[in-house]
Amino acid sequence: MIKTTSASTTMRIPSLVIADDHPVARAGLAAIIQASGAGKIIAQASNAREVLELLDRLQPDVTILDLSLGDRPGLEVIKDIKARKNPTAILVLSMHDEHIYAERCIRAGARGYVMKTQAADEIVHAVAEVFMGRVYVSQAMSARLLSHLAGSPKWGAKLSFDRLTDRELEVFDLLGQGRTTKQIARLLHLSSKTIEAHREHIKDKLDVKSSTELLRLAVLAGQSQG
Repeated sequence: MIKTTSASTTMRIPSLVIADDHPVARAGLAAIIQASGAGKIIAQASNAREVLELLDRLQPDVTILDLSLGDRPGLEVIKDIKARKNPTAILVLSMHDEHIYAERCIRAGARGYVMKTQAADEIVHAVAEVFMGRVYVSQAMSARLLSHLAGSPKWGAKLSFDRLTDRELEVFDLLGQGRTTKQIARLLHLSSKTIEAHREHIKDKLDVKSSTELLRLAVLAGQSQG
């Protein structure tokens, strides 16, 4: 089906909120967006609480969201925004590997996913695409998603990380950041026993034999993303 858009939508400059816990990253991104003329930055947030408050109050056209805001996992923030039926289009801009996170973010409600290692013009293009109501991922990720849909043998067998639930992936990511079981439990508003259960499930799914090996793998995964 051909998607049409009104002239007013195509000509209007979108309003944007940037959510990233690093001030320098926010400033650099804002400078890129403003210099390109791709959007008007109306607010910035450093954590999940701030961005949710800003979205409720300002209702921007596009929200550029980092997955690592510190106070809450990014996937939870995406789901929370969509649960509030906020009209903003979410573009995730993250250091996390797109092959692990992009599809999950799109399923959670994001309209696009771009890694921070991409060129500035790709970020600008992604903003325009999600504002126009389209889904944006890299060419490599787009091919992967299409292969999934087509049942390609190349992607028929799930990768190890694909076997993890969203919650298990959040726990794995936080372990890689050096968080303790108690810290993860407090951050995710769960009991320590629940986190321990998630750790065991993760070990089984990743075929990891010990907690030490799991921690090493989580740290290495985190280093490869940042």
